[in-house]
Amino acid sequence: MSRLISSLLLAAAALLAQPAALAAEPAAPAAAASAAADAAPAPRPDDTQAERARAQPGNNAPFWRGVRDSGQQAGYSSLPGAEKGVLIQSQVQYPGSRLTTAGEAWRQVRNKWILPYGGSLLLIVSLAIGLFYWRKGALGGHQPDTGRMIERFTPLERAAHWVNAAAFVALALSGIVMAFGKFFLLPLVGHTVFGALTFVLKNVHNFAGPLFAVSLLVVILVFVRDNIANRADFVWLSKAGGMFGDQEVPSHRFNAGEKGMFWWGVTVPGVVVVASGLVLDHLVPGWGELRGEMQVAHMVHAVAAILMMAVLLGHIYMGTIGMKGAYAAMKTGYVDEGWAREHHELWYDDIKAGKIPAVRSKPVASSAAPRSPQTSPSA
Repeated sequence: MSRLISSLLLAAAALLAQPAALAAEPAAPAAAASAAADAAPAPRPDDTQAERARAQPGNNAPFWRGVRDSGQQAGYSSLPGAEKGVLIQSQVQYPGSRLTTAGEAWRQVRNKWILPYGGSLLLIVSLAIGLFYWRKGALGGHQPDTGRMIERFTPLERAAHWVNAAAFVALALSGIVMAFGKFFLLPLVGHTVFGALTFVLKNVHNFAGPLFAVSLLVVILVFVRDNIANRADFVWLSKAGGMFGDQEVPSHRFNAGEKGMFWWGVTVPGVVVVASGLVLDHLVPGWGELRGEMQVAHMVHAVAAILMMAVLLGHIYMGTIGMKGAYAAMKTGYVDEGWAREHHELWYDDIKAGKIPAVRSKPVASSAAPRSPQTSPSA
């Protein structure tokens, strides 16, 4: 009996001692870890990634700090070219953006200013043209045709105009789809068709650009002589071209409105669009290698292109349905004397006085060709 009691006491003592032993076991690793922590260097804000790996294994703060600050201090890269070691650009503040990284600033300008306000401008101009046509209809037609024709545009002028116009239309349509297509076209055709279409239009845009640049230069050289301002233009402007009256204000070959279109709708924005487009295509030596240069070039290109499209909408309207006989003049090169007297009376007077030849190019022998003034009876 005494042996049984002794065995029970020993077993109870062993059970009581076991939790204390289990609690004492982690003490050794904890002490070892504490000793190791005391031995490791404390983390510092300027640690390299290797140093931080020893101080705080798994903490990649130095790596991401280097990525963030690569705009000021480029990292190492074995790839050739500029900015290959810059993962995040430095902070800038473009007009209309917050002070933030350059890429985000460009995105803010594009998405919050250029696209909404540019798209609204194009819609407003289109609506205004529609309302004007609804109220006024096609202008002209008050002077009866005489059957005697005057050459308004030579074959060179018409060729330069049509080539430039075709390139512009291709650039405008492709640019509109690439910039605004996701808002009005993507929901209609779906992602697959829209992706293929924008890919094709991107290449159309790239190939039409050089054609537009060359033809723009020809247009400027061909038409600049007759687009210099003179005294009659100020009279025309003071009377708003007779737009609110029943009779047009006399003008030379081009009136002040057409001259303004030439300079501020074609020449100035056209040169800006071409120059910025060349930068975007990496065709200007020393420009377009840095992302900041590309972002600025894109913003300038987009703004100038939208303004040019808005102004030329009026030109396209007046050259097609807005004025009777205007499209035929650019198509055939000739206008009737009655049309010339009504729309450009001073030009017509100079022709009748012999200051300007009625035909400046050799007429093409054709039964469909308009009668030359030399073979027609005088007015």
